[in-house]
Amino acid sequence: MEIKTFGDLIDWTRQLHAHLAKCLSHCANQHEEERARMLLNYLSLHEAEMQRVIAGFEDTASANVLHTYVYDYLSHQPIRSHRTCDAPYATLGFDAICKEVLDFHEQAIRLYRSLIGKAEIREAKELLETLLDLEEHEAMRLSRQTGRMHDV
Repeated sequence: MEIKTFGDLIDWTRQLHAHLAKCLSHCANQHEEERARMLLNYLSLHEAEMQRVIAGFEDTASANVLHTYVYDYLSHQPIRSHRTCDAPYATLGFDAICKEVLDFHEQAIRLYRSLIGKAEIREAKELLETLLDLEEHEAMRLSRQTGRMHDV
């Protein structure tokens, strides 16, 4: 997907979370370890919720911001995930799954931080800061929750 506007950026982020949710759910059914299946199911539900919340930004953000071009200062490497989902999470252990999913969120956080530093329009900067806060909060929550699951 080519990202030209802030609306495209939000949609792209929503699609990434949706894809990750679908992939995690798919892999949960194939994993041999019960604890990893539980983790994958939990993470899948979490990513589906992230997709829903981010979709809300498309509905509530101002049309002016959504139509503001972002490509002038969007030079980043695409967020790496198992885009084809040939069951890669089904072959990873508990810790590796956690690491992969948290890395996914960290990449989104770095992207938003980079864009905030370049945003010139106040409303666009506020939107990016809200998206950044959401990703940071959810990454911390995932880290805590998966840490608890690991201890069980």
